[in-house]
Amino acid sequence: MPEGHIIHRLAGAYGERFAGRKVRVTSPQGRFAESAKLLDRRVMEGADAYGKHLFLGFGPRGWVRVHLGLYGKVAFAPGSGGEVVGQVRLRLANADWFADLRGPAACELIGEGERAAVLDRLGPDPLRADADPERAWRRVSRSRTSIAALLLNQEIVAGVGNIYRAEVLFRHGIDPYREGRAVTRAEWDAIWADLVALMRLGVEAKRIDTVRPEHLPEAMGRPPRVDDHGGEVYVYRRASLPCHVCGSSVSQAALAGRNLFWCPVCQKA
Repeated sequence: MPEGHIIHRLAGAYGERFAGRKVRVTSPQGRFAESAKLLDRRVMEGADAYGKHLFLGFGPRGWVRVHLGLYGKVAFAPGSGGEVVGQVRLRLANADWFADLRGPAACELIGEGERAAVLDRLGPDPLRADADPERAWRRVSRSRTSIAALLLNQEIVAGVGNIYRAEVLFRHGIDPYREGRAVTRAEWDAIWADLVALMRLGVEAKRIDTVRPEHLPEAMGRPPRVDDHGGEVYVYRRASLPCHVCGSSVSQAALAGRNLFWCPVCQKA
């Protein structure tokens, strides 16, 4: 599932190509057809991202809320719209660009009140200037749930996914099974600051990189990571491989239905 930095990149891409201009809005697949008719040839006023939710604004007509889920993808291409390939839920187009959305978990036209209700359910987003990490800390500091599970709870922190969760805990030497209430305020502040920095880097670099300079391939004389997600990481998807810091085997386990990765030596209980 795409993490928050991807959604912020998409919001920027939609905004650059379509904001402030009338757009053609269609639903070749048909599942968004009625709403597409209401928006067709209207001005798209802007695009916004909050956590893993993308919002395309159409003024009084409302917002298109998109959640990519596990299988959703967006493809941009120059031109006013070529042949439809695959199941395109939503196509936005103008004279210069078109964007096709396929396979999202959610694509719906909502009003301002419904958008506010979605945002009210979400925790602070590290990529937003208006984020309040204190809101997340209040819940973390009272919880008996593991910090690893808390970081994936979008009602506590919005936009963090499995990769950033695993990597930020490793970078701060925190056992993923430690209860939230056992995390110190200093540790939480460091986690939050690191998420802000790492996720901003992800927006810029178009991939997730979490390895410090001294542990990069060229510094360690090791081959670069080869993975669909790209980027250099410490523990994510590195089960049974040697830790870049201590050399012990990276562990893997299931936690709340997701794969958890950590180093049992660098992240002692």
